[in-house]
Amino acid sequence: MVKKINQTEIDAEKEELREILKPGDTVYTLLRSVSRSGMSRSISLYIFRDDEPRMLDWSVATMCGYSLDKREGVKIGGCGMDMGYALVYALSNALYRDGYKCLGSRCPSNFHVNNRDKTKTEPIHTDGYALKHRWL
Repeated sequence: MVKKINQTEIDAEKEELREILKPGDTVYTLLRSVSRSGMSRSISLYIFRDDEPRMLDWSVATMCGYSLDKREGVKIGGCGMDMGYALVYALSNALYRDGYKCLGSRCPSNFHVNNRDKTKTEPIHTDGYALKHRWL
């Protein structure tokens, strides 16, 4: 039986993740398995705090509307792109939908790459690039 997740649980997960994940942090992904057809993957997400890994699978699945794989990891469908990056982007977008402050030289926002007018600044970014991604 699949448990329905209510908005209160989603808000609680969002609040907890916003406490530990700040814009500019790196989220690491680990590929657990790929289906035979290659159309879905099971991917785990981690952050490192005090040199210890912390798994984010349950929180990400809850907030972003994905399901957990029966073995381990967040189950995500699709192919032809970096699905680990897609999960981190979805997490970033869910956490910082209302925007985040520019971090200056270490800001991960796409605004800095695509903005050709270097004199223009954007104090609040509303893109989904608040978090960085790396594979383990």
